[in-house]
Amino acid sequence: MKKSKLIAGATILLLAAGAFWAAARREDGKVMPYRFATVERGDLQASVSATGTLSAVTTVQVGTQVSGQVAAIYADFNDRVRKGQLLARIDPTLARQAVLEAEAGLARSKAELERAQREYERNARLHERKIISDAEMSEISYQLEVARASLRAAQVSYDRAVRNLEYTEIYSPIDGIIVERNVDVGQTVAASFSAPQLFLIAQDLSEMQILASVDESDIGLIREGQEVRFTVQAYPTQEFRGTVKQVRLQSATQENVVTYTAVVSVANPDGRLLPGMTATVEFVTGSAEDALLVPNAALRFRPTAEMVAAAGGAPANGARAAGGPAGSPPVGGQGGGAPGGAVAGGAGGGVGTLWYVDATGKPAMLRVRTGLSDGQRTVVAGEGLEAGMRVIVGTTSGGAASGAANPFQQGQGGGPPRPGGF
Repeated sequence: MKKSKLIAGATILLLAAGAFWAAARREDGKVMPYRFATVERGDLQASVSATGTLSAVTTVQVGTQVSGQVAAIYADFNDRVRKGQLLARIDPTLARQAVLEAEAGLARSKAELERAQREYERNARLHERKIISDAEMSEISYQLEVARASLRAAQVSYDRAVRNLEYTEIYSPIDGIIVERNVDVGQTVAASFSAPQLFLIAQDLSEMQILASVDESDIGLIREGQEVRFTVQAYPTQEFRGTVKQVRLQSATQENVVTYTAVVSVANPDGRLLPGMTATVEFVTGSAEDALLVPNAALRFRPTAEMVAAAGGAPANGARAAGGPAGSPPVGGQGGGAPGGAVAGGAGGGVGTLWYVDATGKPAMLRVRTGLSDGQRTVVAGEGLEAGMRVIVGTTSGGAASGAANPFQQGQGGGPPRPGGF
């Protein structure tokens, strides 16, 4: 049974090979030395790719303004909290002692001010009767002002101590969800130089944003309000949508590559998108509907000198004869290179040349106008061009553009698109 199945499979492969080989022959029995692709009619979208990170639109770092040991924690990861809710408490022992000390200092300053006030009033009467001199009275007035200033300083110290005692209780400044918790009970936090972060609260995860790094060569195609498609690794088969909210002017340079940050607004009503996820972003830069499309390899194809001679065309601008020596006459027009003016993901607007085999079996060329490109296919238009038409993307033998001499290679071929999409 197994042997018969193998024989049947081999027979099917041979029949398929024969069919492909026959399709590559002309009516006179000679092998067509070209590889073809078909002009198709359909829709096309051009895009610019980038990567970015999902994050909440608004996040607040909750820290502490006093140092001490964490005595209690009342919120954990993923907890939803309300504004004013108690999140944690720092051991208040030292803060309470500071309040008592400041209170004692305030009482002392009040007592000193009262004594200075009585001394001033007593000596003022003596000064009126010329019993003490003006210099002595000036010194007594000075002592009174010093006592008043000391009382104000003591009041400030007391208010500061009371406020520091209040700071030992950490409250949520906004409604949100706890994204990070960076402390545990018993841990000592020091606020000597900067406020240490205890919690990170995201205000609303139903609205998120992507900070995407866009290369400087593509940033000119990005604008506010532009449609965005993106995927995340957690849901590789699902495509999400967003909108460009902002293109930041600040650039970043890493390994001599300049990038700009595009902020993409994303709706997350079901909460499946999480902060920190890596997003593969595509900015839709243009679209075409019900248009004629050809592979970029067809526009890149460089004809041989024999093809140009058979087509009866004179050498034109753009390309040297494929396989010919340096200095040989150019052939093929702009079809020998990238279509003028067309860029990957751009609006195009150039011209190009397509090569095909006419009814007599001879190669012929067709001038076309190029439009939008997605890096693999390009929108084209021209007289005599129609859907289903077969255009040349390579040769099966000889020449610089020959590719592999294999009758099974009837696909688009021609190698990967050049920079610029062709």
